[in-house]
Amino acid sequence: MGRNNSRDRPVLVKARVRAKGKKYKAQSFDFTILFVVLTLMLFGIVMIFSASYYTTMISAKFNYDMFYFLKRQSIWVILGIIAIIVCMNIPYKFWRQFATFAYWLSNFFLMLLPFIGIKIGGQRRWLGIGESLSFQPSEFTKLALVLYLSQYIIHHREELGNIKGFVKALLVLGLPVGLIAISNFSSALLILLMGLTMLFIGSPKIWYFVVGAAAMIPAMVLAIVVFPYRLKRIKIWLDPWLDPQDGGFQTIQGLYAVASGGFFGLGLGQSRQKTFVPESHNDIIFAIICEELGIFGASLVIVLFAVLIWRGIKVAMNARDTYGTLMATGITSVIAFQAIINIGVVTNTIPNTGQPLPFISYGGTSLLFLAVLVGLLLNISRYQKE
Repeated sequence: MGRNNSRDRPVLVKARVRAKGKKYKAQSFDFTILFVVLTLMLFGIVMIFSASYYTTMISAKFNYDMFYFLKRQSIWVILGIIAIIVCMNIPYKFWRQFATFAYWLSNFFLMLLPFIGIKIGGQRRWLGIGESLSFQPSEFTKLALVLYLSQYIIHHREELGNIKGFVKALLVLGLPVGLIAISNFSSALLILLMGLTMLFIGSPKIWYFVVGAAAMIPAMVLAIVVFPYRLKRIKIWLDPWLDPQDGGFQTIQGLYAVASGGFFGLGLGQSRQKTFVPESHNDIIFAIICEELGIFGASLVIVLFAVLIWRGIKVAMNARDTYGTLMATGITSVIAFQAIINIGVVTNTIPNTGQPLPFISYGGTSLLFLAVLVGLLLNISRYQKE
């Protein structure tokens, strides 16, 4: 019996190795995530055209071209789909070697903004040559921070168990957040929420996280006090009719659009408020969705985002390693918080701030970097624990 057991032992060891390999074998990607994202992208093209065609067809600025934004967004959607396909087929660990470089490169871009940033709409948020050849460094920072913070948490997990180590992690997060807050408070808030979510998942002691998160509140309050226009936004949020012709104009017109849609809406392309709402094809596009497709159509959009977030959380929970879990958490939280902020602004649930609706609002930089993040999430979904 002893000799038989000894002979069988190598076979058992090999079987365990095979089983272990099979446990983390590459699987098919999460089709639900891909389906939802592609649906949102294509729906975004339709709604951008619906929200913009009237303005562009009567404006010399757009060469009286009713398809002006439709054509440009279609190009970005095609590039986004290519980015998804490429990233979903490259192992997510491949990007880990570029995490540190991406983090410091993003900070370098953010430092350049106050000096050579392109001024659009009164804010320097773009780098490049003119409006047509520019990008927002804050969008690149989302990707860079997902990669770098995931790696940082893994390498300093034991240090996160004491207050000193946690403060260091907050400084790593706080540097890009502070640089972005100079010109784009809403993006800084979004990235802060994403980073805190990742630290919450990675922190071995929750009370350190609570203390650290609470320490960020005075900094946010200080940013509001230093820049009076942000305090004005809060006042207008509480009562948009304090300044109906300027600060509260977009909020009021957006609420009119939401209210006039009813349950099934006025019909695709039939929005009346798109001629009044500034940037109706961009940050405020959810109001046009409500007006043209009603509560029913808006609810379907929210359901799609809910499904996407649910699948992202599932990918994070079942990732084969901590790095994959943290990356999936960061990616999912970016999409979730950005959608919540946009819809909250349109419905006046939170103060007015500029954040595009993911995959739907017009904007090439936002769409392209979100597509890269989705590609990474899909690749993580290929390596799941059974």
